[in-house]
Amino acid sequence: MPSRPIGVFDSGVGGLSVLRALRAELPHEDFVYLADSGFAPYGERDEAFVVARARAITHHLLHGEDQPIKALVMACNTATAAAIHLLRRDHPGLPIIGVEPALKPAVAASQTHHIGVMATRGTLASQKFKALLASLDGQAQFFCQPCDGLADAIEHNDTPNISALCARYLQAGGPFGVHPGEMDTLVLGCTHYPFARAQWQALLPAGVLIIDNGAPVARQARRVLTHHASEDHIGQITLRSTGDPDLLAQAASRWLGLTVSAQSRHL
Repeated sequence: MPSRPIGVFDSGVGGLSVLRALRAELPHEDFVYLADSGFAPYGERDEAFVVARARAITHHLLHGEDQPIKALVMACNTATAAAIHLLRRDHPGLPIIGVEPALKPAVAASQTHHIGVMATRGTLASQKFKALLASLDGQAQFFCQPCDGLADAIEHNDTPNISALCARYLQAGGPFGVHPGEMDTLVLGCTHYPFARAQWQALLPAGVLIIDNGAPVARQARRVLTHHASEDHIGQITLRSTGDPDLLAQAASRWLGLTVSAQSRHL
């Protein structure tokens, strides 16, 4: 019997940054990626809406196709913060891996102990993020900047707007650099934001470290999986979108080098 796929979902194409890390860590696994682009962005929606979407998508990945998933990766900071505890309660037998802004790795890496965090408004307002921040009290100073519109600009590959928004939000944060009192580390707290890495790097002083959460999530997925695919198997990718499937396929081609068509889903 073939191994079942791992489900991955995000509000749009941003979770492809996590899928990229998952494929590198688990090359023999099959993945089903669902972009909820018809309802994006999550980061500027209320919590009840995000919870309802997370539940609908999880149900679809478990029951809506011939082959149900064996694990779920919530490749969205906003959805993780709002809904992971509820999904784990709803599906106690399903391994569910979430994402969170990589504050702990940033604390370990920073020399100045001043750290910038770029995230969606929904993530920054969540109780889960506030608890994470509180757990690191006294270990570093964090500047947390909501980045309204940035995920949507990345979703639509709007390069001029991406550059303008990155510049605006970095400027709002105060000095970045490697000297005392400057922020020497930037945490990308939305899975869309790594796809603007070139813009971030062009705007930041040399030596400032950029951290996202793709690799730690992939390592955690490997740890929690109870059944791994055979190493003789070549992992396959299935793409689905509740919005324009061509936009998802184009993003997967642009950022992951995948030549896979995407399927449309209404849920």
